[in-house]
Amino acid sequence: MTLDEVTPAAEAAEVQDELEAQEVVVEEVAQLTPSEIVDQLEPVTADNLRSAVEAILMITDAPISVVAIATALERPVTEIRDAINSLKADYDGAEGQTPRGFELREVGGGWRIYVRADFDWAVKMFVANENPTKLSQAALETLAVIAYKQPISRGQIASIRAVNVDSVVRTLHSRGLITELYTDSESGAIHYGTAPLLLEVLGINSLDELPLISPYLPDANSNFDAV
Repeated sequence: MTLDEVTPAAEAAEVQDELEAQEVVVEEVAQLTPSEIVDQLEPVTADNLRSAVEAILMITDAPISVVAIATALERPVTEIRDAINSLKADYDGAEGQTPRGFELREVGGGWRIYVRADFDWAVKMFVANENPTKLSQAALETLAVIAYKQPISRGQIASIRAVNVDSVVRTLHSRGLITELYTDSESGAIHYGTAPLLLEVLGINSLDELPLISPYLPDANSNFDAV
């Protein structure tokens, strides 16, 4: 049968056959147990381990630990760490090649792919015409108070900033930058602290890496840095 002889009915029948075949495959997969599905997956070997680790790092939206990757791929932690170090060296141009526009960075106890700092300008050019929602000055100031004085309640934050901070705290909480640590059993006040996302955004591993702020305050003897 030539192309000219293919009728709409024949095309419809062919499409129907393909759909039925796909449905059979879906039904077969649905009947498999998780262990059976895993058994049918391509095994992780020394040849594809590095690429498998890279694939996971490419899709994660938060730093992921070496242990988590090792568990997912069912490989020893040492092999995963070696693969990550190899990828990092590759991205950094260790073999004399030009460094990539991204890098592997250890942040918050895990690894994630970030834009290389040398190419921040390229990203800024790309988003120059965008209209991202930025934190207001009030939100930034409130976030700083929480970061340096946590755990801290709204009332305590308001006392330091001398303004109402209810809406600002709600904004920071909705953005995932702060979290509720506990509720005071006597006053019922919720005490807040920074969330792991803040470490990720700042590119640091712990709050200990925050710069001292007391030198910039009017009272040089301020205890503001105490966390």
